[in-house]
Amino acid sequence: MTHDGTHYRNTWAQVALLAATVFATEIATAQEQQPEHTVTYNAAISSDYRYRGLSQSRLDPAVSGGADYTHNPTGLYVGTWLSSIKWTKDLGGDGNVEWDIYGGKRGNISDAITYDVGGLYYFYPDNGLKPNANTFELYGQLGYGPAYIKYSHSLTNLFGTADSKQSGYLDVGANIDVTNGFVVNVHVGRQRLRHNGSLSYTDYKIGVTKDLGICSVALAWVKADTSAYLSPSAENLGKSAALLTVSKTF
Repeated sequence: MTHDGTHYRNTWAQVALLAATVFATEIATAQEQQPEHTVTYNAAISSDYRYRGLSQSRLDPAVSGGADYTHNPTGLYVGTWLSSIKWTKDLGGDGNVEWDIYGGKRGNISDAITYDVGGLYYFYPDNGLKPNANTFELYGQLGYGPAYIKYSHSLTNLFGTADSKQSGYLDVGANIDVTNGFVVNVHVGRQRLRHNGSLSYTDYKIGVTKDLGICSVALAWVKADTSAYLSPSAENLGKSAALLTVSKTF
C-alpha cells in the first residue's frame, strides 16, 4: 500500500481551519461582551491629599473628581482629574486647584503581564510660581498579577523646582485582593530631583481598601522619608500619618 500524503494534508488543513474558526469565534464573543467605548466618573474626599508621600493640601482634607474614557478594542484612553490643593499658595504663588490631563495606551504583553504607557500634564491654573508649577511627565508601567512597577519621567521642571528637568519617580507596589472584598495596598516610591539632590526622597504606603457598594473606603499609613518639605507653620508635609479616603466610581 502506498500513501501520496493527500490524506494527511487534508486532515491538517481541516484541523487548522477548525482552530482558526474557534479562535475567531472567541474573539467575536469577547468583543460582543465588551463595549467598544467606556466612560467612567469618579469623586472622592480624603483626610489629606498625599501625592508621592507629600501632602498637597497642607495636611488638611481635600476633595477630588474626574472622568475617564477608554476605547476598549485598542486600549487607548484619555482622562482628567481635579483636586483641591494649598501648596502653590504656601510657596508664595496662587491657585487652589490641581488639574491633571492624561492619555495613553494599556493592554497585555502576555496572559500574565500587562503594560500601560502614556503622558500626564499637571496643570495649576494661575499658580504664579517661578519656575511655573505646571509639569509634564511620560510614564510606563508593567504589571504582573497584583504587582506593578512604574517609572515617570519629567520633561519639564518638576512642580516648580528650578533646574529639575529630567527628574524621575520609580513606583513599586501591589494591590492584593485578600478576602471578602478587602484589598491590601502596599507601595514604595523613590523621587529623584535632578540637580536638587537634597530634595530627593523615598516614600511608603501600606493600607487596605474595601468596596462597600455605595462607595469605597480606604485607610492607609503613609510617610515620606524627608524633612525638606514644610508647611508655613513648619509642619513636615511628609510626616507619618493615617489617611482616610471615601470614593465612588460610576
